[in-house]
Amino acid sequence: MSSMTPAALDALARRAEQAGLNAASAPREAQVDGWLLRLSPGKAKRSRCVNALAAGSLPLDEVLRRCRAAFDRAGLPLMLRLTPFSQPVDLDGQLAAMGWRDFDPADVMVLPSLDAFGDAGGLTPLAPAAYADLIGTLRGSSATEIDGHARRLEQATVRHQAFKMTRDGELLACGQVAIDTAGDLASEGGIAGLFDIFTPEDQRGRGHGWRLCAALLAEARRQGASSAYLQVGAANDVARRLYGRLGFLQAYRYHFRSDDPRAWA
Repeated sequence: MSSMTPAALDALARRAEQAGLNAASAPREAQVDGWLLRLSPGKAKRSRCVNALAAGSLPLDEVLRRCRAAFDRAGLPLMLRLTPFSQPVDLDGQLAAMGWRDFDPADVMVLPSLDAFGDAGGLTPLAPAAYADLIGTLRGSSATEIDGHARRLEQATVRHQAFKMTRDGELLACGQVAIDTAGDLASEGGIAGLFDIFTPEDQRGRGHGWRLCAALLAEARRQGASSAYLQVGAANDVARRLYGRLGFLQAYRYHFRSDDPRAWA
């Protein structure tokens, strides 16, 4: 897998970016001059940020003014998610020159093939609301954040399938897979995204996370997916090593920018 050509890796990275945008669809969205605004409160920044998908025709100051007005109406701080694909191409530099702070870098990793994963055993499915409650409780989320997460899962354009692994009634690990087979993403088989992978602190270091991810990838393969992607915090070395053992490759890094301290608080 590490022998992928740069062109092939770039193509898979672009598929992963599109699939990630589809999977993170939010109940409240808007468009401003080619930019996608997601306006749903909650812990996940990808559901309450701007994705600069096209360069548009308006001056940057005017686009930002319109975006800020929409976020103000939603009671949210304005933040932008910056990727190698953001438009215009110099957007990150322009925001930096305006004093916008960058924070929360994350890496998108991709898995070119799911052929190595054939056993989806040990998974117990969970309804969206039940999973939002489980993962929210484990992470110390507020009731509002848990409710918002549940609604996003229930209304997502791409179905999120949640599972847990248990032994003798004790939670070992849990996570979600979202399989996207829409449009161009179906041309080479669907692409599966892994989300909210979590192992309780007292169960870490025992291989449960690896087994959960392998089972989720096997389930995705069973349902027709041919490749996969995930997003992981740039500083999360433990998770990055785990995903590397599964065969995931570094595709690209993104980060957020804002001029509102509430965004990174």
